Amino acid sequence: MSNSKDNIKKGSCPVYKKCGGCQLQNLTYEEQLKYKQNKVKRLLEKFCPVDPIIGMDNPYHYRNKVQAAFWTDKKGKIISGVYQSGTHHIVGIDSCQTEDIIADKIIVAVRKLLPSFKLTTYNEDAGKGFLRHILVKRGFSTNQIMLVLVTGTPVFPSKNNFVKAILKQFPAITTIVQNINPYRTNLVLGDNQKILYGKGYIEDILCECKFRISPKSFYQINPVQTEILYSKAIEFANLNGNETVLDTYCGIGTIGIIAAKHGAGKVIGAELNGDAVRDAIVNARTNNLKNIRFFKADAGEFMHNISSENEKPDVVFMDPPRAGSDTKFLDSLIKMSPNTVVYVSCNPETLARDLEYLTKSSVFKVKKIQPVDMFPHTAHIECVVLISDIRNKSTKR
Repeated sequence: MSNSKDNIKKGSCPVYKKCGGCQLQNLTYEEQLKYKQNKVKRLLEKFCPVDPIIGMDNPYHYRNKVQAAFWTDKKGKIISGVYQSGTHHIVGIDSCQTEDIIADKIIVAVRKLLPSFKLTTYNEDAGKGFLRHILVKRGFSTNQIMLVLVTGTPVFPSKNNFVKAILKQFPAITTIVQNINPYRTNLVLGDNQKILYGKGYIEDILCECKFRISPKSFYQINPVQTEILYSKAIEFANLNGNETVLDTYCGIGTIGIIAAKHGAGKVIGAELNGDAVRDAIVNARTNNLKNIRFFKADAGEFMHNISSENEKPDVVFMDPPRAGSDTKFLDSLIKMSPNTVVYVSCNPETLARDLEYLTKSSVFKVKKIQPVDMFPHTAHIECVVLISDIRNKSTKR
């Protein structure tokens, strides 16, 4: 449990009701942890006992990725902030208790620079305008900072002077990227981008491994708790140096690379996002790892193809999106029947559904469930689950 005695009560954030991002701010942090623990127990305790949730000692300003949308109100005032939950109405925010302080300051500075450079904000209804969103990513271990300006048009007037102006205020920024998204879409980032300053990516260190982070690649937003989450996943895998490991939904290769560096014999990663796969390959090279390789593939298709070839990995890491895994993936997992499955979940509801499916197969049994509070003040809950092949008599877990 967290040692924090902070009382974060409703009203401490001025936009608590309007924003909707921090659903649990009406509770103290200790009450939040109890709520999450009870929810996980209610959903998952039928599979095995649930360990106490691991909270944060300092549950503030933990987000290393901060995103802001932009618009101009009827009076001509430029607003930056977040979409109100379930709407496209932007709630103006200058600072947030969960977001990185430096990132928030950079977003405000960009907003204030726009009028002097005669740069407009994007109008969704008209499909016209310049600045749509800003994305700031910061490596908490390296202190490298990426600023991504998402624009509705590739034309960027006074581009060089704008870059100089923001760097003058924030010389710690290590790269600036213009991402171009001209389409009427809910997606924040478009397919095309230009590097305006620096290398176009940043790096961070996690579990003694270095990771390259591009504008479009996924990286866990709470590095403090991610260290705990991934360390627990590696502990559950109980690697001995001889096994074949699959890292599915691998993103930029974080779990697989950490496994490859901390005892795995051979690691194979699969990820559908091409940008993330490119970063994963670079990350493996950066960490001098020769026992890992990556494939651009849908996780379900990848698993189906491997199971059709009667391949049998020893350990499978799975870290699916909130929707959980599809039956193609789960059926392939049952067919493969690896000795150990480590399921990293960001949604206990879909986790419960998937565990139900796997345990009904008479192949798998859930051995351990460890909740981790990755997103304090929100209703989101992360869990690491150890699943073993109950027919494997040699598995002592």
